Amino acid sequence: MRVELNYGRGMLPVELPDGLDVQVIRKPAMPVLPDPKAATAAALAKPIGASPLRELARGRENCCILICDITRPVPNGTILPVLIRELLDAGMKPADIVVVVATGLHRPNEGAELAELVGDPWVLKTVRVENHFARNDADHVDLGTTKRGTRVKLDRRLVEADLRIATGLVEPHFMAGWSGGRKVIVPGVAHAETITRLHSAAFMEHPNAANCVLEGNPLHEEQIEVMGMLGGAFAVNTVIDDHRRMSHVNFGEIVASHADAVAYVRRYAEVPVRRRFATVVTSAAGYPLDKTYYQTVKGMVAPVDILAPGGDLIVASACSEGMGSHEYVEAQRRLLAQGNAGFLDGIKAKTRAEIDEWQTEMQLKAARVGAIHLYAEGLKGDQRGLTGVTMIDDVRAAIAASVARSGDRHVAVIPEGPYVVPQYRPQ
Repeated sequence: MRVELNYGRGMLPVELPDGLDVQVIRKPAMPVLPDPKAATAAALAKPIGASPLRELARGRENCCILICDITRPVPNGTILPVLIRELLDAGMKPADIVVVVATGLHRPNEGAELAELVGDPWVLKTVRVENHFARNDADHVDLGTTKRGTRVKLDRRLVEADLRIATGLVEPHFMAGWSGGRKVIVPGVAHAETITRLHSAAFMEHPNAANCVLEGNPLHEEQIEVMGMLGGAFAVNTVIDDHRRMSHVNFGEIVASHADAVAYVRRYAEVPVRRRFATVVTSAAGYPLDKTYYQTVKGMVAPVDILAPGGDLIVASACSEGMGSHEYVEAQRRLLAQGNAGFLDGIKAKTRAEIDEWQTEMQLKAARVGAIHLYAEGLKGDQRGLTGVTMIDDVRAAIAASVARSGDRHVAVIPEGPYVVPQYRPQ
């Protein structure tokens, strides 16, 4: 049997060994919008919990639009031109509209990468498109402290805007439950102090800080509180299928519209599975998510509910840009030096995380269940040892070895990686 895993900008074909009982886990078939631009315009005219955008924009002095960074395949080339033209038709001037890339603590997106991210040259020529820099103190406004003690500092361009609009993709997220909406604001355009607090072990180790969980998720609850402190915002939320085609789009008040998009995508992204597997094969979702090992961790966490204790998790990720930030590399070095338990003990005492160490922490969630095996052609030399997992050069051979070890010929394959969250449901 041949399967194909999302890998880089294409697919990685894998010829499975003979004699296996293979369950390929995918989303149910999703409807695709026949005219995504028309659907976006319709959403702006019939919002959720808000007035139509043209009415919202009329008389406003300026607008800040947030977009996700290059790690997420948001259909910006479809939604941004429609959104900006609506603002212009409402009387807003191009000079009064700024698009901010919500980088969080990720690197900025510039040059050809920024053009790819925005997806439409007219947008780049018409309005300002700028990056968020989380470590620039002067770029942020202090909004106060949440009930849990998080100091909230957000990008000044958003806070001081007369009209605030976040755009994004709603998909499973291994910390915040679901991406998009409020998450594009915090951590998207938050100060490093805010981001590192929200990614501390006090939040990350909570059992509800997990894929597809909103109720009782402390990170989500904190984000909702921040929306109130900000004074509200609006959002364009999109959902895409496994071929990156738009399946759903809405617009409205940021919390209500995000909840509507979550209700839509939940029917597809959460897939019930009746058994656990000693061998699970998955991907890191392909480009752009699998550009770094840092982002690859999402592919490790998503299927843990169906991984049998002590089983093998085999992950394919291109890692075309290598490991990720130098801070993340340092966190991985500490993991190797201290061991899993020592690393976890070290971060639990902190009120604020070190930058990017939370991804190392999330890797441990998968490592606590089973052994992780990684196929990543982009990792070379010393980088391979920094992963803290077993590197493999042949996915087929790794599957065969796993089946031989367990004596269980049942194998789960998740081609789309963390965009699908299999959930163990024996009944």
